[in-house]
Amino acid sequence: MHREHVDPRTLRRSGMDASIPLSSDLATSPFRVDRDRVASSPFFARLGGVTQVVSSTGSGLLVHNRLTHSLKVAQAARAIAERLAARPELVGLLDKLGGCDPDVVEAAALAHDLGHPPFGHLGEQVLDRLARHRFGLSDGFEGNAQSFRIVTTTDVRGPAAVGLDLTVAVRAAMLKYPWTRLSYPKPHPKDLPIPPRGAAEPPDAPGTGTAKFSAYVTELDDLAQAREFYADRLEPWQQTVEASVMDTADDIAYAIHDLEDFHRVGVLQHATVSAELNTWLDHALELAGLSATDLAEQERRPGRSLEALRRRLHAKDSWAVDDDAFAHAVEMVRTELVGGLLAVPFDGSVEAEQAVATFSARWTRRLVDSVGVLDEPTTRTGHVVLAVQQWHEVQVLKFVHRRFVLLRPDLALHQRGQARLLTALVEALEQWVTDRHEADRLPRRLHDLVELATTEYTELARVDPASLVGATGDAPSGPDAVRALARGRAVVDFVASLTDNQASALLDALSGRTGQLWTDAFVL
Repeated sequence: MHREHVDPRTLRRSGMDASIPLSSDLATSPFRVDRDRVASSPFFARLGGVTQVVSSTGSGLLVHNRLTHSLKVAQAARAIAERLAARPELVGLLDKLGGCDPDVVEAAALAHDLGHPPFGHLGEQVLDRLARHRFGLSDGFEGNAQSFRIVTTTDVRGPAAVGLDLTVAVRAAMLKYPWTRLSYPKPHPKDLPIPPRGAAEPPDAPGTGTAKFSAYVTELDDLAQAREFYADRLEPWQQTVEASVMDTADDIAYAIHDLEDFHRVGVLQHATVSAELNTWLDHALELAGLSATDLAEQERRPGRSLEALRRRLHAKDSWAVDDDAFAHAVEMVRTELVGGLLAVPFDGSVEAEQAVATFSARWTRRLVDSVGVLDEPTTRTGHVVLAVQQWHEVQVLKFVHRRFVLLRPDLALHQRGQARLLTALVEALEQWVTDRHEADRLPRRLHDLVELATTEYTELARVDPASLVGATGDAPSGPDAVRALARGRAVVDFVASLTDNQASALLDALSGRTGQLWTDAFVL
């Protein structure tokens, strides 16, 4: 074999040349193999039991979970990639930027949420807080970084039983935020004059690193290897084109299917959404003249929240925001959502089901068809972007979801209970892991994760102790401190790999609240 003819994008984590098929099917794309490896992973299957926004467990609600969300992101991502590849005027640009293969974006889309813990984004926030403050882990927890850790390290279904041994292109396409929380690359994107989306530090937690990132320090070598091919094509903080396609598809799916869900269950009410959009359209000039103080004091009145969104877009995304396009987007959403989907309450009838399907298909097609490629994008976006008008429409659709679903007090009540559950579970597992009398009776999966993390953190303490500086500001000193970090990471890895049901059942068992011995919680 002549290595000079090997496509660098097909190299696997192990260094194996994936362009030479391992099977007799010479037509098999290595990226198609990656897609199949992701789809066959138990981490992918568990997403069917992980919350997207609200849990359907025990309620009978027909709402999206992380599995169905991932399937829809993959569907949209592949459609975008195929449309871009079919445009002759983009062939040279896509090749210059590193390529855009439909199998790559589909595989990355299927894998992008593998690391989401029980109870969705709420679980992510809880595990991050516990990882940083309880265990002193400098990386904390982040769902994207956890997904990357799974496919490179903790999944055991790959040929070498360490990760899935995916190709360079697919691993790079998973990196929505191709940096670590604090240190890589240098200069770090959080220090840029206008940081990329997700790279700024949270205003309420300065010094803690970026709000979003796609790799822990334990996977830094994997990140660097995946990005090496793109070093002369992209800035270190830029997504690959394929990552940008996946990210855009994620936005499209999120903007549409969560509205479907909450229309179905009767949460998204016609009157309140209509009042917000109509008031802003009827009084846009008057609302634009309100001071920031007056706007904040009147936030519960119709139209004010939408005006606050318009101002936030000007502050954060001045490169794209346009007041005329924003007004047209509000009008479009009012016509399609308020005057269409929400005009008739969902009652389960054939007519109601068809209305939901029509709304979803029409919006998905409209948004997917609007996607284009920029040669030199701003730091706030990737190379793949929605057209200006459709970008504003997505912002308004996401606003409706946030304002009328995510900010509901009854949802907050539900989520506070889930946060307490996860916190108690982490504390109970930490006590078990540190109990030397029970060391030989740990769940085998948890035991193996402790061993893995101990090896990783021992090596990091030897070659790069600064990377392990946590919330205390001190590097770990001595084997005991390193083992404590490893136990913390193992507990977090373990909890993050559970479904909603498994997390609840496991806490019940550890708390003595159930007398049932053999349950799904113990198949760990």
